[in-house]
Amino acid sequence: MSALDALLAQVRACRLCEEHLPLGPRPVLRAAPTARLLIVGQAPGTKVHETGIPWNDRSGERLRAWMAVDPETFYDETRIAIVPMGFCYPGRDPKGGDRPPRPECAPTWHDPLLQHLPALRLTLLIGGYAQTRYLGGRDSMTERVRAFRTHLGRGVLPLPHPSWRTTHWQKQNPWFDAEVLPVLQARVTALL
Repeated sequence: MSALDALLAQVRACRLCEEHLPLGPRPVLRAAPTARLLIVGQAPGTKVHETGIPWNDRSGERLRAWMAVDPETFYDETRIAIVPMGFCYPGRDPKGGDRPPRPECAPTWHDPLLQHLPALRLTLLIGGYAQTRYLGGRDSMTERVRAFRTHLGRGVLPLPHPSWRTTHWQKQNPWFDAEVLPVLQARVTALL
């Protein structure tokens, strides 16, 4: 068993925040040392929790369309690592939608995992939680995505979360389809 395999086994056995998870722990992530692309999203939804397959929902379909990749390529962990901010379904927010990713996951597991991913060339930071952790600052998600070119030099591309809620945002920000998606697709194609 490789060091990464041992670490992934530890992550999948994690029970750090078990008492806060309404459906119990089921860490969902994928990684291999050969992965050239990393996707850092928010946290699994209920469908992903049930299946154990990351991005196995409509948001995943939309993300794959944005990236212009088929499911076979997307789920090839030797090419694409998927390490969300929270590995388990955090539950429903009484105000609507899912709760934020649990705060224990990323500080505990991200740095050790990233040490075992030496081939990474591009990281997609999907949504505000991932962007805040990795880009810092007080910029809004829209400002970060709009400034995507400034982050590309560091191998980072911020994106909105591809949920149905983004449909309205995307219509209000036509530059995303015109400027960001072509660059995303070209970078992904070149890497994979």
